[in-house]
Amino acid sequence: MVTRSITSPKPSGAADEYQQFKAFLQEACGILLGDNKQYLVKSRLRKIMEEQAVESLAQLVLELKKVSSKALKEAVVDAMTTNETLWFRDNHPFRILSDILLPEFSEKNSMRPVRVWSAACSTGQEPYSMTMIADEFKKANIGKLKGGVQIVATDISQTVLGNAKSGEYEMLAIGRGLSKARLNTYFSELDSGAWKIKPELRRLIDFRLLNLLDRYSALGKFDVIFCRNVLIYFSAELKLDILSRMRQALNPGGYLVLGASESLNGLSDKYEMVQCRPGIIYRAI
Repeated sequence: MVTRSITSPKPSGAADEYQQFKAFLQEACGILLGDNKQYLVKSRLRKIMEEQAVESLAQLVLELKKVSSKALKEAVVDAMTTNETLWFRDNHPFRILSDILLPEFSEKNSMRPVRVWSAACSTGQEPYSMTMIADEFKKANIGKLKGGVQIVATDISQTVLGNAKSGEYEMLAIGRGLSKARLNTYFSELDSGAWKIKPELRRLIDFRLLNLLDRYSALGKFDVIFCRNVLIYFSAELKLDILSRMRQALNPGGYLVLGASESLNGLSDKYEMVQCRPGIIYRAI
């Protein structure tokens, strides 16, 4: 999946202003800033504050609390998250999908689509990597996975979702983890020199705007959830809440895939660990 790293600006002066902004950001999207991120916050928000003609974080928070501030909230959340991602990140989660999960679900539900949720999908590399895995699996296993794979990809940022939906990537982004063979198979080169994902893969993905603090019921049920490298930015309490609600979004026996530095604590009644060597995933109980 995808890494979201927090960025911030120069001390704003009053520590309580920074605490007010921290509280707003956590309530808005779950991101928990450290106490030493004042410089990062101000540098990230400088342009927005100039556009809004506000001179302090306290003033900005007041603007954000207004009923008409939806666009401003989206801009602030976008500014406070840096979306870093690459194709087939860490590799083993995609090997697990190809070699363990797709064969298992293909045997269990040969005519039903395998539904996968890519949470915090950023600019789309993770869900598009999944579509390549699914296509390669079907080509190598004729007659299997008859129902195909359906992927729902969500992110809180309208900006990165727009990039993901376009399926267009500059050469610099293409070079981050994508083999030449897959590039030639699954992309078409544009006159601009960029590369565009082929439509047969693009239509497998339903991109949706979603805040992980919101309800998931509209997404439906899933066989696999990839939620990688995003929960590290949430408080322990919010992380437990999100993972508990993701359990409710999984079909019986479905799987949760977390980032390499993430783990489940205090949820042994909802998930059981599955060792994949390399890699660990979690089966819904």
